[in-house]
Amino acid sequence: MTTWDAIIMGIVEGLTEYLPVSSTGHLIITQYLLGLPATKAVKAFEVCIQSGAILAVLSIYFGRVSSVFKGLAGKSPEGLRLLVNLLFGFLPAAVLGLALHKWIKTYLFTAETVAATWALGGLAILFYVRFRSKKQQGNGGRPLEAMTWKDALAIGLLQCIAMCPGTSRSLMTMLGGMFVGLSVSAAVEFSFLLGLVTLGAATVFDAWDAGADMVNELGAAALVVGTVVSWASAWAAVKWMVGYLQRHSLALFGWYRLAAAIVLAFLIARGLSVEREETPDLRENPAAVSVEKF
Repeated sequence: MTTWDAIIMGIVEGLTEYLPVSSTGHLIITQYLLGLPATKAVKAFEVCIQSGAILAVLSIYFGRVSSVFKGLAGKSPEGLRLLVNLLFGFLPAAVLGLALHKWIKTYLFTAETVAATWALGGLAILFYVRFRSKKQQGNGGRPLEAMTWKDALAIGLLQCIAMCPGTSRSLMTMLGGMFVGLSVSAAVEFSFLLGLVTLGAATVFDAWDAGADMVNELGAAALVVGTVVSWASAWAAVKWMVGYLQRHSLALFGWYRLAAAIVLAFLIARGLSVEREETPDLRENPAAVSVEKF
């Protein structure tokens, strides 16, 4: 992996991680266009550079995150409530990720899957924008403080759908928050905060599982460059999106996903085929599972 490869991967990761367009789908296609092999080290690199995006959200929402720690210390009931909601939101991904993600990675990580889920996600966004309730016009709806653990669990279950590449974790958690009655800003904020837990767990797992392979094969410099660029681009993307959604709907992202799906379908028709990493036959070894980024 060259320095330019690391920079490009970092930009793509940072810009798409928290936008409802699927970072995994973009990274799969970017990896193919750069000619990078689908090795364990490259896959781990894609996951570990998201630590930059995590740090970007930590800095932007430092007040919310600090309230969680105050809640643990018994100094903030609101922070403790938020912590409970984050744990309920993370629980489905932790359970189903261990049970199903290796199977999904083996059979669904293809360009065809990404094209289909980009299109379906785009239609879902446009459908929501067209038929959302009057209470959610603009920034109507409940604030984050009014969220219950049942709301969080429902959002967490929808987050699991994003294990399918191209779906977008951010999209499912944002729409989930809006469907349970949160305001747009509250749904977006909870999506970002839940991402800290979900993406953080995936990053730690992959760094532990394939960190040595990643450094030996790609070099420590590539990891540092990719992470720093991911932080900068994610910070810019999150700040832009928060401001944009205060004035506009999610429709832009729906149209973008549909356009991306059409372009990708054209490339597939021209012969594009994303190589899948060799993995064991899960019918012979169903215990071979792991938690990875989605």
